Amino acid sequence: MTDSSDPPVRIRNIAELARIAGVSAGTVSRALANKSLVNKATREKIQAIAREHGFRPNQMARRLRVQETKVIGVVVPLGHEQRQHLSDPFFMAILGHLADALTESGYDIMLSRVIPNADDWLERIVESGMLDGVLVIGQSNQIEALERVAEYYKPMVVWGSRKEGQRHCTVGVDNRAGGRLAGECLIRSGRKRLAFLGETDVPELLDRYQGLCEAAKAAGLPEPEQFHVHLASDTMAEEIAGHVDRIRAGIDGIACGSDLIAMYTVRALADLSISVPGDISVTGFDDLPLAEQTVPRLTTISQNIAEGAKEMVRLLFERIAGNDTASIEMPPLLVLRDTA
Repeated sequence: MTDSSDPPVRIRNIAELARIAGVSAGTVSRALANKSLVNKATREKIQAIAREHGFRPNQMARRLRVQETKVIGVVVPLGHEQRQHLSDPFFMAILGHLADALTESGYDIMLSRVIPNADDWLERIVESGMLDGVLVIGQSNQIEALERVAEYYKPMVVWGSRKEGQRHCTVGVDNRAGGRLAGECLIRSGRKRLAFLGETDVPELLDRYQGLCEAAKAAGLPEPEQFHVHLASDTMAEEIAGHVDRIRAGIDGIACGSDLIAMYTVRALADLSISVPGDISVTGFDDLPLAEQTVPRLTTISQNIAEGAKEMVRLLFERIAGNDTASIEMPPLLVLRDTA
């Protein structure tokens, strides 16, 4: 005989609760959902038994039955740079804002860092049945996959550049205009021999370089030199150090493809006693929180990451509701600090 002081046996499923309550499993399910189809006395009895035995319905199973998971996939594709990590300051900044907006709206997050090793990598994610929608951070070199999936899968929004005629919905800054702003800033500082540090096989960074070239052309300056620097932080310092001799010999203004590249560049120049901005002016791109904590503080182009993340979530919810939405291209902002 069970001692009355023993804790109640924990119920594992609706069927066990139904046996204890002496009703059908369907009645238990409706009572736990507080449906009026079950009379009040029976509902309260079943709910009390559930509390007593510590039973909580499987929310995921319920959500799947109603074709709603309350889970959003946040995907970071790294087709262009397989060594880049989620700990990258840019990813951490935008992920934080996305997580805040989604969880405050009652959604959970499934985070995936994807090395695209098959043509259908995105199809496998959106067709998994586990997600109500997908947010993609960065287009990488995966435009074709994004365009293909966007033809039939509506609840997807991508952080990235907007191109004429594209099908996938994007939120992002006008990267070309941002590159021009960086170039104009350097030119106003009296710089005449410009360079770009970054990898131009990434759509956003290519736009930034092209904007820099436009600013140089408008000022009658030579086309800026492009120095290849990966976005992976574990190789960035070494690659920048490998370019320093050429930079020192002929460059006086550098527009970097990201804030992190700019920070490593300033450090590499300082190690060689090259003054920033005395000898060489440097701009970044992102306006991460770290940009105003470096010494010297980083002049950069703001992408307004916080506002962009909110817009991504807003558009995604519109698309989950079945509505069409246009891409959003935000204006870049020059943030003047100390490096240019």
